Amino acid sequence: QVQLVESGGGLVQAGGSLRLSCAASGSIFSINTMGWYRQAPGEQRELVASMTKTGSTTFEDSVKGRFTISRDNAKNTVYLQMNSLKPEDTAVYFCNADLKMRPWSSESRYWGRGTQVTVSS
Repeated sequence: QVQLVESGGGLVQAGGSLRLSCAASGSIFSINTMGWYRQAPGEQRELVASMTKTGSTTFEDSVKGRFTISRDNAKNTVYLQMNSLKPEDTAVYFCNADLKMRPWSSESRYWGRGTQVTVSS
């Protein structure tokens, strides 16, 4: 089994910072892309940031310059450093990984259960 576990969410005032962590564990051969999505109530889940194994990154426009993403491939862990947080960043943040469990298998997408981030004004 593959498990993605997020941590680091919580309540923070506008302008503050949080760092989210996501560790993937279980039967994993390789991980291509890891990233973070978020979903606010009544809204579609949207990509926040992602990073490929080789370091290519993608950011949602509203978080550029405020959020950074990093990976520790040896630990199968991805981080999201969130600075200058705004109330509109409030959402459940989900970790995502596209990975292979075996060398011959195709990539599948796995999700964490989410961690709540609440930014007060």
